[in-house]
Amino acid sequence: MLMCGRWLVCSLRGQYRSFSFSASRRTVMPAWVIDKYGKNEVLRFTKNAALPIIHYPNEVIVKVHAAGINPIDISMRGGYGAATMAMKRDPLNINQAGSEFPLILGRDVSGEIMECGLDVKYFKPGDEVWAAVPPWKQGGLAEFVVLSANEVSHKPKSLRHVEAASIPYVAATAWSAIVNTGGLNKDNCAKKRVLILGGSGGVGTFAIQMIKAWGAHVTVTCSQNAERLVRDLGADDVVDYTAGPVEKQLQTLEKFDLILDNIGGETEKWALDLLKPWNGAKYVTLLTPFLHNTDQLGLADGMMQSGVTIGCKVLKHLRKGVHYRWGFFAPSGSTLDEISEMVDSGKVRPVVEEVFSFAKVPQAFQKVEQGHARGKTVVSITEDQKE
Repeated sequence: MLMCGRWLVCSLRGQYRSFSFSASRRTVMPAWVIDKYGKNEVLRFTKNAALPIIHYPNEVIVKVHAAGINPIDISMRGGYGAATMAMKRDPLNINQAGSEFPLILGRDVSGEIMECGLDVKYFKPGDEVWAAVPPWKQGGLAEFVVLSANEVSHKPKSLRHVEAASIPYVAATAWSAIVNTGGLNKDNCAKKRVLILGGSGGVGTFAIQMIKAWGAHVTVTCSQNAERLVRDLGADDVVDYTAGPVEKQLQTLEKFDLILDNIGGETEKWALDLLKPWNGAKYVTLLTPFLHNTDQLGLADGMMQSGVTIGCKVLKHLRKGVHYRWGFFAPSGSTLDEISEMVDSGKVRPVVEEVFSFAKVPQAFQKVEQGHARGKTVVSITEDQKE
């Protein structure tokens, strides 16, 4: 019997599980944690963080070699999204407030499988993997992390761990926004005109490469000193936002089929006028008020407010013949499988701005918090002897 596909892998050898790791007496690990929300001073290094354990048969434990830091980590350090994350962690509201602490941040990981749950057949201990860690789970700034197997993918063979850790979270976010929400994919992207507002950060640098590999015409906004980077990644047209009002510069260009907005703020007041009307064109923003609403108003009222907001904006712009959408991160191992193939085939490369040692996690957070990114900031957690 042979069945193909990520989740249909069958083995005549039966269920496999290594007990050596969890059965050891070790119960703690080194990690960077926060015990309360705040600024950079809340980051604390400990050698006594609780070692993650497998609770469900579809979970795996990953030994983390490198972790990526994203703007969402800076926001979460300050408490952004705490109400929604608490609901995801504890749907029945059984635990007391603050039960998420000590909280480990870090949404990208690259490492190796140490242990597999009884239902996991797609991976085995020793496999090199990468993953985007959902924000409601303990993150990757630790020696080990536990994840669902469907959130994990085999790491691209062509990348070192510090390179691989720069990709998963921004790739999953860009894929969700462009493919799931925006409706573009490798089969229909050819000759489509795509505008990326804010193209030099993590999501932007990945999105440029992905949709360019699929045959799209890519226009990017960034500052002048990032122009060379985005052109090297495949951008066809580059608009310098420091050279005058960016909307006026963009209005001189042909209209677009898709706009991916990494900037937010005032951009949506003029950006949708750049779309091709009555042609299925979409504006997808990654800067939404959803988590802010739930933080300020509570889960029920916050979701209701968000629903009213998105509904009004969708109807307003639909009358003009264009589509307004919110984009969100969506963890997906199968998405990372496809991206891994793109990396190993040379269609996508990592863009790492700086690598910090595990001892310098606070400095890495400061670097990301400063903004004006040119790719990703990565933390090397364990020295990989193969590298």
